[in-house]
Amino acid sequence: MGEAEVVQTLAFSTSRTSKHLPLSPSFQRYSFASWIKENVCKRECYFYEKGVRDDTCKCGYLKTSHVDEAIKPEDFTGEAWNRHRHIREVPTDAFGEISFSGLGQKTGKYARVSTDTSPEILYQLLTEQWKLSPPNLLISVTGGAKNFYLKARLKNMFHRGLIKVAQTTGAWIITGGTNTGVMKHVGQAVRDYALSSSSIQGQIVAIGVATWGIIHNREDLVNSEGCFPAHYVMDIKGQGRLSCLDNNHTHFLLVDDGTHGHYGVEIELRSCLEKCISEKRLGNKERGVTIPVVCVVLDGGPGTLNTIYNAMLNGTPCVILEGSGRIADVIAHVAGIPVTRVTISLIHQLMKKFFGQEYERFPDLKIIEWTKKIQDIIRMSHLLTVFRVSEDSHGDVDVAILQALLKASRTNESLVYEGWERQLELAIAWNRVDIAETEIFTEESQWKSSDLHSAMFSALVGNKPEFVSLLLENGVSLRDFLDEDTLCELYKQLPSCFFLRKLAKRVHNSLRSRRQAFGIRSRAYPGQGESISMAHVSEEVRHLLGSFTQSIYPSCSMTYHLHLSKSNLDSQASLREESPDELRNPGRDLFLWAIVQNNKELAEIAWEQCRDCMSAALAASKILKKMAAEGKDADEGEEMQELANHYEKHAMGVFSECNSCDEERAQKLLVRASPFWGKTTCLRLALEADDKNFVAQSGVQALLTQIWCGELAVDNPVWRVLVCMLFFPLIYTGFLVFRYVEPAHILPASFYLTAGIHLKPFVQKSELKPLGAWTRLVCLYSSPQVKFYWNIVSYFAFLALFAVVLMIDFQATPSVAEILLYIWLFTLVCEEVRQLFHDRDGFGFRKKATMYINDLWNILDVLSIVLFIIGLVFRLTTELFYAGKVLLCIDFVVFCLRLMAIFTISRTLGPKIIIVKRMMMDMFFFMFLLSIWVVAYGVAKQGILIHNDNRLDWIIRGAVYEPYLTIFGNFPENIDNAAFDIDSCSMNGTDPLKPKCPVLNENQTPAFPEWLTIIMLCVYLLFANILLLNLLIAIFNFTFQEVQDNTDRIWKFQRYELIKEYHSRPAAPPPFIILSHLYLFIRSIVLRKPAERKNELPQTEEEELLSWEALMKDRYLQTTQQEQIQSMERRILDTAQKVTTINDRLEREEESDSAALVKRLARLEEQVVHSAKALQWIMDTLKSQGLGAKETPLSQQLNPSRDDGYHVNARQFHYPDSKITRFPVPEEKVPWEVGFSSYMPPYYASEDNEEQVDGYVSTLDNYRNPAGRTGIRGRGALSRLGPNLTVDLVLTRWRDSERSVLEFLALRDESQKTLALPGGAVDSTDRLPVTLRRIMGKTLYEKLQAKLTEGIKVNYGYVDDCRNTDNAWVETTVLNIHLDRASQIMTDINHTVRTSLSSLQWQEVSGKTRLNSTQRDSLRQVAELHNRKF
Repeated sequence: MGEAEVVQTLAFSTSRTSKHLPLSPSFQRYSFASWIKENVCKRECYFYEKGVRDDTCKCGYLKTSHVDEAIKPEDFTGEAWNRHRHIREVPTDAFGEISFSGLGQKTGKYARVSTDTSPEILYQLLTEQWKLSPPNLLISVTGGAKNFYLKARLKNMFHRGLIKVAQTTGAWIITGGTNTGVMKHVGQAVRDYALSSSSIQGQIVAIGVATWGIIHNREDLVNSEGCFPAHYVMDIKGQGRLSCLDNNHTHFLLVDDGTHGHYGVEIELRSCLEKCISEKRLGNKERGVTIPVVCVVLDGGPGTLNTIYNAMLNGTPCVILEGSGRIADVIAHVAGIPVTRVTISLIHQLMKKFFGQEYERFPDLKIIEWTKKIQDIIRMSHLLTVFRVSEDSHGDVDVAILQALLKASRTNESLVYEGWERQLELAIAWNRVDIAETEIFTEESQWKSSDLHSAMFSALVGNKPEFVSLLLENGVSLRDFLDEDTLCELYKQLPSCFFLRKLAKRVHNSLRSRRQAFGIRSRAYPGQGESISMAHVSEEVRHLLGSFTQSIYPSCSMTYHLHLSKSNLDSQASLREESPDELRNPGRDLFLWAIVQNNKELAEIAWEQCRDCMSAALAASKILKKMAAEGKDADEGEEMQELANHYEKHAMGVFSECNSCDEERAQKLLVRASPFWGKTTCLRLALEADDKNFVAQSGVQALLTQIWCGELAVDNPVWRVLVCMLFFPLIYTGFLVFRYVEPAHILPASFYLTAGIHLKPFVQKSELKPLGAWTRLVCLYSSPQVKFYWNIVSYFAFLALFAVVLMIDFQATPSVAEILLYIWLFTLVCEEVRQLFHDRDGFGFRKKATMYINDLWNILDVLSIVLFIIGLVFRLTTELFYAGKVLLCIDFVVFCLRLMAIFTISRTLGPKIIIVKRMMMDMFFFMFLLSIWVVAYGVAKQGILIHNDNRLDWIIRGAVYEPYLTIFGNFPENIDNAAFDIDSCSMNGTDPLKPKCPVLNENQTPAFPEWLTIIMLCVYLLFANILLLNLLIAIFNFTFQEVQDNTDRIWKFQRYELIKEYHSRPAAPPPFIILSHLYLFIRSIVLRKPAERKNELPQTEEEELLSWEALMKDRYLQTTQQEQIQSMERRILDTAQKVTTINDRLEREEESDSAALVKRLARLEEQVVHSAKALQWIMDTLKSQGLGAKETPLSQQLNPSRDDGYHVNARQFHYPDSKITRFPVPEEKVPWEVGFSSYMPPYYASEDNEEQVDGYVSTLDNYRNPAGRTGIRGRGALSRLGPNLTVDLVLTRWRDSERSVLEFLALRDESQKTLALPGGAVDSTDRLPVTLRRIMGKTLYEKLQAKLTEGIKVNYGYVDDCRNTDNAWVETTVLNIHLDRASQIMTDINHTVRTSLSSLQWQEVSGKTRLNSTQRDSLRQVAELHNRKF
């Protein structure tokens, strides 16, 4: 995929959903119907000819089912009905969705297709129209088409194994699709899975390929416009000779040949479809392995045997389930014995045993043919797997299926390494790490890290964490694998997630800005695009971590590409430079890639590979919490929050291990600037991520306490510190303990940044020295603890001065005390400005301002200062003098509230302030609820009592104030007539000091209904005073109980802010702090001296510290794993698994005991038969006087230990390049000496040199194949009767003068991608093949002919060639000519190799060479001849 396509996919993926609405179902159906009519046809008969029944055509359909043009007149005398001429293709009329009646209302998809339909069209139908994902495996289940019995254990294992392999690998299951036999068992397995699983995404794909003409009730499926759905009724009882579709299959391809009632029509199209699918690349890749196919066999008859035989000839592995019946049991019975012992009589016995009465209908010739096929099947042992319930080797059926596929890929020795890679790719596609562990990563396979890189990439992109872990265990080096290009490609392959959407937006914005920079219109070239680079990733990660960090991928390693679709504007802006190798951290890169996609399993594996693991865990917590806060998906945000908490727990565990082992090193880890995570520290990351649990740890708190005390010892009592603050000479008497650090041992500028706190490095205790006199004094007053106490004293003094001014000395002209108060406030304002603008940590003004505003105490500071300034302005004017004083009095309250901040450092009062804050929030929401009742009652009461009072103050008093006071017991008197006093009110509301009187009647008494107002008051008090106030108490109690458990943790976290404030605060308290402010102003603004920057640890110390941290991490992981193992849940699961295993073994042993006894008896019977035959032969030999030597082949045939066997290729059923089928020749009938009365081989001679058959046939008896019968007579495809001589030439040389590598000259076949030895047919073995003249040229050919006498005859004799017949065969001579490197003929050969366009190549003599088996044996003998290992 091009880079522009990548960005286009990414940048607009988030907007497609909103811009393009999903297509309506009706439009989708119309589009599907149009595609079906255009590409898929059915077959119908258009010539009616009466068959056996009067109203039935020879095609099987009734006369009424034919079109009008098919009905001919009765006197029609034209041609007879022919299937090939009188059946035509027309657009199909049966497709859509099928709904099965009954419980569950199962639905599927179906289509009626012609037998001539292209498999490619069917594959498009399945994948594009029916939206099936391409399979990673194709399971073709075949066997008995009739119902058969399976033992309960085998049935359960088959169901469980088939579904497991389909579910884990993403396989398609293909069957016959009807509700009978093996198809019914597959359907039941799919049904059982559907009942036990609620996941729609994990739906099993079961495709039924059935014959249309044998489907019962198929008329329900017919509709020229498609059925959505078609309601299909399964009438099992009334189906007769027909079959019903299985309602548990998900898709149906109904194959139509235009006939009715004929079974087996679908076989050819099904085979073509399976072959088509097997040629597709796995995962729709352009390169790589193809989709594997496996055949699973249950039961079955002769047709199933043919299916197995043809499948194995095509290289398809087969899994036979022993115990399923008939042909499956026959093959399973003979699979473990030598081919020579699989005799015709044995097959007769097994057929009779497993087929029962059906055996009586089998002719002898068919038994012979089946014997030959069974022998060929078991000879291809690499493609045959027998699943036996009584054995533990396979475990379950799913393991047997996958092992069969892997075994099939290990057949060719020359392709062994390619086979391992193919197996690994298949195992990853299937996501079966158990298969990879047992079958691939064995002692036989030797893997290099580079060999596993593609597998590692596939496992990461495919989200297969178990495989990632397995590959890392087996030698994958992350440093070699994860270079910048690979990492960038991984980010391009990110699954849909929040980070991808953010990255796409950043790429889009970057593209737009670069267009503007180049002066390109955005609409000019719509195809332009920009690739994802690590610059985009780095910017987005920095945004998530915080602006205080540096880019984790330096700009020198970032690459920008700008590609324009127009060739004349093809520009590239590249900023690329190889980053230093020490900056690479592949563990961090992989961990970050997994974290941003919220992938817990992959992140866990990658975290174990991280060097700076504690920083990585805290950074992950920060990134995840930031993404959760910015994301809109609540569920996704919750998952991110959980994962963030998980890594906070990891960081806590590692730090706890470090702190328990070495406190000083642990504190170093907290305060060192990590070069891998933006030059920030662990403590900073924890604080920014709001990881309260991490900060609340005792080790972190010990560090904060140490920072709080400065150079003073942490165990100094507070009263001693206070005394020394007032009488500083006591510090020289030992009254106050200091931490003894000699400044001379501190490296210059070696400070560590701890989230805004700069610390000196740790020094070994052996290097500590006492402090000097001046240094002690400076350390005392620069201690944050001492600064805090001085500021408390200063603040109390400020409040006392403020109170004195307000109550005693507030004159029209400001007094000295008042002026001092204003100066004092000015110093406070300067300090607040310093806190806002002093950005020592590199946050930036926006971040700094946000942090400042988010602090409640800063808000109080700003509010108090603003009120003071407004009050001061009012106070200086004559008209607003008193108002100014009122504002200043209110401001005094705010300043007093600010005093609570000093208690945050207290372990006792600090948590209580947190509780008060929470209760204030509860109070706010409670007051909103209470105000509803207050206003409701007050307005109703006021409206009933008072008529048209237009005084706003008295309206508010009556509607709000009085109802509010009623809650606290101040009951109103004007609602009761008994307490009414007309003098206490004003009749017309003219008296501003009295309320307006209620409406009076003629008796001058209130006219309002007294009973109503009293009831309203009672109800109001019931809800407001009893219900709501008690609710408030309950809320406070709940808040207290909830917060009490966490207040200590929250207080420890917030304690840092106070420590940080006073650590960076000037030493002098207000108002003397103005001097420090002047010093800072002159230093920073006037002199422009840069602020102190953070530095990292020395390289050696950094490496030692990280190695120690890695050791602590391993100890933590080991402890965690031990706790998980010892947990109650894990023990229960382990116990349940052990009980299940024991139960399975007991059941297996019960079945195996009886099976083993039967096998032993059968073996004993077989040995008796062999002994009887041998004795009979001995007797016949003794009687015949010397005939024993001629009958030696018979004795070899009777000897079950014979391993070499007879020719195999020469007895293949299908003769090459012809339509001739050989007569079946079982193994025991190969020797000519063995009688074979039914042997009637066909005659065949190629048409190249046609001769007179008369006389030619009579000479056949003069030529007899020395290796025995082949099943065909005549010359065949060979040039002559008798031996056909060929010569294979092995030209060898030493690669170098040291003779380290032996090479041979090979001829490359481009079509087959294989190698061969130069050679060909000859008339005499003392001449080279004429075909070599064309390949090597006349001159070189003559030179080699001259050296032919120097060649060594390596091998000579009969060759098992597929062209051999009873009367013609191939005999090959293998000659080895070793050439000197300095000879002229070697020069000529090398020149020919260079000009042969790769048809001739020098290859190393080794077992990896891709030759056929015969030539490999010859090459092995050449290697032995030259004393070289093959």
